[in-house]
Amino acid sequence: MRAYIDADVLIGHLRGARQALVFLRGLRVEGVYELWIGAMQRAEVVFFMKPEEEAQTLLFLSEFKTAPVTQDIIDGAGKLYRRWHPSHGMDINDAILAATVLHTGVHVFCLNTKHYPMTDFPIKKAW
Repeated sequence: MRAYIDADVLIGHLRGARQALVFLRGLRVEGVYELWIGAMQRAEVVFFMKPEEEAQTLLFLSEFKTAPVTQDIIDGAGKLYRRWHPSHGMDINDAILAATVLHTGVHVFCLNTKHYPMTDFPIKKAW
């Protein structure tokens, strides 16, 4: 079963948060989930890494499969964004990940569950 990891968890790990390391190791050892990230979450990490962090960051990201962004996902994300942005401030990256999850039928692990106000799929706080 797929589990998508939101950028806040990835960034926490890269910044040395012990909770992120323990959480990600636990998921891997548990063996229940295939670890995935959305294309936009990968972009959030890659776009803002420093040149001296590139090798280590790309090595870390290689541990995850990255879901592509398709036309169907973008169209679905647009609907989610229009529905949830006015009341919950949903951003574009989270809308695209939510649409990806709805398309593939899996879980999201994040630090701030308020980013995903819909109830169509399991959203779990990482720690």
